[in-house]
Amino acid sequence: MKKVLILTTLLLFCFTVTTFAQTSKEARAARREALKKERAERKALEAQQDSVAYFKAVEALKIGSFVLEADFVTFPSGLTRYVSSNTNYVQVDNGEGIVQTAFNNFAYTPGPNGLGGVTVEGKISGLQMKEDKDGNYYYNYTIQGIAISATVFITLTGGTNQASVQISPNFNSNNMTMTGRLLPLDESDVFQGTTWENKKCHSELCEESDNII
Repeated sequence: MKKVLILTTLLLFCFTVTTFAQTSKEARAARREALKKERAERKALEAQQDSVAYFKAVEALKIGSFVLEADFVTFPSGLTRYVSSNTNYVQVDNGEGIVQTAFNNFAYTPGPNGLGGVTVEGKISGLQMKEDKDGNYYYNYTIQGIAISATVFITLTGGTNQASVQISPNFNSNNMTMTGRLLPLDESDVFQGTTWENKKCHSELCEESDNII
């Protein structure tokens, strides 16, 4: 009788363990499937959002009314710094351009614009825009103002509003690259510092602008 009870107990134990293992396996598989589905849905949503942002960016380039808000700036030395996107930007609207840098998070001087950099304005000319087979857009122009003469090269990455701009001053080789998002002007929220035209171009300040832009 004892042997029968022991055997029955062992059988029940084995059945319980097997059932628990099977249930746990099914639960893990269900969790993996749920996570996989969640990732796929999130990826699809991000792709949809990128597509909308890309369409808006392309339209903004075509009508010539946009702002490239920079998150990073790469200097001629190759050094890259994180910067504030609402004070570091390139803007185009109605044939006029603005280039602003603001390095107040690591600069030791307020700079001519009071933000650790410079803010310059000018008219744009020689505009060229083209698209490659991958949907990347290239938007180039020259900006000429009282305190700036530079060629601007903007690249919009296909399928998203991520963009970069290379600013090449015509009076020196201090090329600078800014990387961030390209937005329609009415969706941008940038803060403009004191423009260079509102300041006298003393020799030391002009020298400073050469180093900042």
